[in-house]
Amino acid sequence: MASKIKNKKLVYDSHEYFTEVPELQNKNLIKKIWINIEKFILPKIKYSYTVCDSIASIYNKKYGVKMQTVRNIPEQNTNENISSRTKKIIHSDKKIIIYQGALNIGRGIENMIEAMKYIKNAVFVIIGSGDIEKKLQDKTKKLGLNKKVIFVGQVPFSELHDYTVQADIGISIEKNIGLNYYYSLPNKLFDYINANIPVLVSELPETKKIVEKYQIGELINSHNPKHIAEKINSILNSPEKIYFYKKNLKKASKELCWENEEKILEQLFL
Repeated sequence: MASKIKNKKLVYDSHEYFTEVPELQNKNLIKKIWINIEKFILPKIKYSYTVCDSIASIYNKKYGVKMQTVRNIPEQNTNENISSRTKKIIHSDKKIIIYQGALNIGRGIENMIEAMKYIKNAVFVIIGSGDIEKKLQDKTKKLGLNKKVIFVGQVPFSELHDYTVQADIGISIEKNIGLNYYYSLPNKLFDYINANIPVLVSELPETKKIVEKYQIGELINSHNPKHIAEKINSILNSPEKIYFYKKNLKKASKELCWENEEKILEQLFL
């Protein structure tokens, strides 16, 4: 209505596969209402974009809309904005495994905490907050892992890269608990790439495609803590792997940067 009244172009940004988010899975009536709104609005929208090819394809099949893909990727690093590890923010002399983002169900964080029982000479740094934060902290205490799991909390976006760049591995091990998670392409994956750190991700289609294409890390095929630990140990204990992944990360960061993505976005708003 606003776009018609003001005679302006309407552009729809689908940041996720909203009707399939975990929060709606057990709320059939609310989910049905949102699906009906979606059915009514989307076929009428000419200009739209979403975060990955899989979700764009789904909307195309359901409603015939041709969505563009605009991924949420940081600007390319330059000599001026690459932080140095000499600027110590995470005070640990051990290897650093990092998770950054919301502390919600289905992110695999609980499994990663348990995996720390089997990982030596490393700490797991959790940056962010969310509705299971207290549960994660209680689990850490119960397992006696307070010295191996560090909760940083939320940090300003302008400082986040300074934390990320100090890590040795970045994790993004979301679970398949609905189509929104199944097709997710988390921002943190690109933050890790931008910071030149190897990654550990789930075998979900969009994250798997990035990791296999650029050869920048490892995949897990289950959330068993011992399996996760095995994958992480295989990276941390192999200088050859780290060298290989970091060499590929430099190439990947040149392609996976906002300077390339923004060209698609600009065309929608011209």
